[in-house]
Amino acid sequence: MVLRSKSFARYIFQNQHKLIQQLLQTQQLQIRLCSGGSQQIQQALRVEEDDMPKISQAAPVAAPFPMTLEHAPDVGEQFRYADLSVRLAAPHELSPKPDTDDMAFGKYFTDHMLKIAYHKRLGGWQKPEITPMETLNLHPAAKVFHYAVELFEGMKAYRGVDGRIRLFRPNMNMARMNITAYRSGLPTFEGGELIKAMSRLIQIDSEWVPHTESASLYIRPTLIGIEPTLGVASSDSALLYTILSPVGAYFKPGSGGLKLYANPNYTRAWHGGVGDRKVGSNYGPTIHVQKEALKEGCHQVLWLYGDQHELTEVGVMNIFMLYVKENGERELLTPPLDGLILPGITRDSILRLCRQWGEFSVKEQKFTMTMVQQLAKEGRLLEMFGAGTAAVISPIEHIAYMGDEIHIPTESHQAPIYRRLYDTLTGIQYGKIEHEWAPVIA
Repeated sequence: MVLRSKSFARYIFQNQHKLIQQLLQTQQLQIRLCSGGSQQIQQALRVEEDDMPKISQAAPVAAPFPMTLEHAPDVGEQFRYADLSVRLAAPHELSPKPDTDDMAFGKYFTDHMLKIAYHKRLGGWQKPEITPMETLNLHPAAKVFHYAVELFEGMKAYRGVDGRIRLFRPNMNMARMNITAYRSGLPTFEGGELIKAMSRLIQIDSEWVPHTESASLYIRPTLIGIEPTLGVASSDSALLYTILSPVGAYFKPGSGGLKLYANPNYTRAWHGGVGDRKVGSNYGPTIHVQKEALKEGCHQVLWLYGDQHELTEVGVMNIFMLYVKENGERELLTPPLDGLILPGITRDSILRLCRQWGEFSVKEQKFTMTMVQQLAKEGRLLEMFGAGTAAVISPIEHIAYMGDEIHIPTESHQAPIYRRLYDTLTGIQYGKIEHEWAPVIA
């Protein structure tokens, strides 16, 4: 009897998405049989207008990086979605889906992956293929292992309140990925074709997209140099692949605001480097400092730069500060795109939303720890928060800086800006707010 119960529970667990859809269809059929059923369905899915911030129209704002990139002549042929081949996993290759409460970030992966090979000697990009999730077979001399010739992107797919799956500004991820490929000596590609191929991958593994607003499906497109030759040079062979991972909250719910470790002895990036590109070499060297932060009782590292200790990024997020100017007006600050920080897509979205609201000034300019200390001392520091794809928006409460413990009253306000931004962004992502930023793929 126990074994049967476990088997039944496992079946329910693995097929929960199908069962939920069948239940919804049954409920909708029952409602339609009653008078006024269609109105009840619409009412059940409708979000009260007063609960969500309005998005007004504003003048166009330039993208933080070029949205189109001309391919170099020697890149060769481009891959096309029309040539995509699909090989589905066999029943024994399918993995059980994790419980929503157990979705540690990046711990579980779906049943399939997308792979596209590049070989200059064969004319360029080869045909894309979707295969069962499998290990990669690479030569020990592959350039990715020796010279960090690689890059990646971070995206998400969201199951909306209407059951449909949405992406969030995928064209920006593709543009940023192409710029990074160019900077890394790797072949560029047609972003629109990759979006189509990834969308097909998500459709195949659609049951892995969580049926909750507290989780989503993380998308990790990755491009690596695989030419098996030693020597610091561009790679004539590459592999572009995408894997999917259902994820919950990046930080544990209920943990409160972040406490940051700000040590000017460590630098994440410098002018002329690749701090503004999403390459692995920006992240690996930060692990040691993150461990030091944890020992000091902090959640994340606040990265500083230069003799003036300019704020740049917090952990793997962009940083924002809301404060009151001397004339009593509020202003939102975030560091400029001067090569030190990643041009985040969540960052860009926040800037556009706040400028549309027009309720306070918004500036991209440098600010220092001295300024933060002074504002906190004078009671003019209102909020600080980090922003990124993985964590969306995370409030900051404390900064440990050179023996000083700075308190930020981010969550002490009745209606903090960070919360309004979070509600608006997630409202778009989960289909509560119709917006061009969230294209539907299923």
